[in-house]
Amino acid sequence: MALKIYNTLSRKKEEFTPVENGKVKMYVCGMTVYSDAHIGHARTYFAFDVIRRYFEYKGLDVTYVQNITDVDDKIINAANKEGIDALEYSRRFTDRCLKDLDKLGIRRADIYPKASETIPDMIKMIQDIIDNGYGYKSNGDVYFSVEKFKDYGKLSGVDIEEMKSNRCNLSGELKHNDLDFALWKKAKPGEPSWDSPWGKGRPGWHIECSTMSSKYLGLPFDIHGGGMDLRFPHHENEIAQAEAATKKQFVKNWMHIGLLTISGDKMSKSLGNIVNIRELLEKWDAEVVRLFFASAHYRSPPDFNEKALKDSEKGLTRMYRLKEKLEDLSKDTGAKIEEKSLNREDKKYLEIIKDFKDRFEAAMDDDFNTPHAVAEIFDFINKSNKYLVRDSNPNKTLCKKSLDILIKLGNILTLFQKKTDVDSSLQKKDLSVKLQRIIEENGKKTDEKNVEKLMVMILNIREEVRNKKDWNAADKIRNELKKIGFEIQDTDKGPTWRRN
Repeated sequence: MALKIYNTLSRKKEEFTPVENGKVKMYVCGMTVYSDAHIGHARTYFAFDVIRRYFEYKGLDVTYVQNITDVDDKIINAANKEGIDALEYSRRFTDRCLKDLDKLGIRRADIYPKASETIPDMIKMIQDIIDNGYGYKSNGDVYFSVEKFKDYGKLSGVDIEEMKSNRCNLSGELKHNDLDFALWKKAKPGEPSWDSPWGKGRPGWHIECSTMSSKYLGLPFDIHGGGMDLRFPHHENEIAQAEAATKKQFVKNWMHIGLLTISGDKMSKSLGNIVNIRELLEKWDAEVVRLFFASAHYRSPPDFNEKALKDSEKGLTRMYRLKEKLEDLSKDTGAKIEEKSLNREDKKYLEIIKDFKDRFEAAMDDDFNTPHAVAEIFDFINKSNKYLVRDSNPNKTLCKKSLDILIKLGNILTLFQKKTDVDSSLQKKDLSVKLQRIIEENGKKTDEKNVEKLMVMILNIREEVRNKKDWNAADKIRNELKKIGFEIQDTDKGPTWRRN
């Protein structure tokens, strides 16, 4: 099945064909770094991380560019309040924001160009726009003439005539038309500025993305993405600028992420319901949050609430229980399956594994339908558990194949990653050292009655760790027990133990 993507520009799903064979060039609007990254940022960059991962799974070489807006009114205002340089202020939050996304387990883009470092390229594009008859100078400012770009509105569907009838010219405005937008802003006191052919100033917001994407990816490139709120005017203006300057098609596929709500309300400062990533990770494990994101289609508006996160937490526990079972059952075996040696139940399960892979890929090929892909994982868990219950001695090599497929497909959805947060509960509490000491001091010395009590205590501690989704700590406990002769098995009714 060919991969199809919903293109905002055409308003339909289209078969994806890269501009350059075997390669994908993708640009996503990045953060304006004036405050900490929040869950809305996480929602967008998670979605494009999954999209990038699936392209890579299909064997495509992806170049992913995500800009950093470090010159902006909000940054300047915030820096002025603190009495520091605006670029110094933005550098601080650039580092904070990217590290917070790291902790959430979202892979970084390949290139992070900054607005402040791309000023000469923006000046050149603005000059090209003027030379081609789409821009004009006005008392140190430069504006884009919207009416001269005949395709304006093709992305968002806005009608220029309707917009004109709903607006009135502002007194003292230096624009030719109220619809025109700034390409270059004349320098003001207390703002960073750069030299240009039109005098000292700084770029408008929209021009940076047109310039950076063109510079690093060439035109046209494959995918341009961002939140649904950027479709107009930002992305509409990007198209106008890039195509007016270069006389080339700007982007083949436009992708927009549905806006997240918080317990049914729009996320906004006025409502006081913005959830920063740092605050989020104090309460919820990063993988739980990522599964929550994956459970909604990227174009849908998911609702962030306590119940949804608890459901994701329960679902993640089910996934890891199967993963751990398969790890236990497939130890010390190769990956090659001799189908002739499989019995009837083994052959059925082999078909289930193959079908799981095919159905997962079909879901992702249908406009990256992650909720359907997640549903396929749970269906596979149910079928796998039935197979493992029926056969008390399942085929080890088959279990290894099942495990490998589960991890490989889960990785596309960012699941089963190693912990990235150095402040994990294992390190905070030094749990592994504590348990190892308990086991070494008591495991072999006490009588059978005390061993039973000791094991119950250790398994309870391990369940607490598993409930917090600290899988590395849980594995450490199990491995330490195995070293001294105790084997743990995780079942649907809870963990059990036995002596080896």
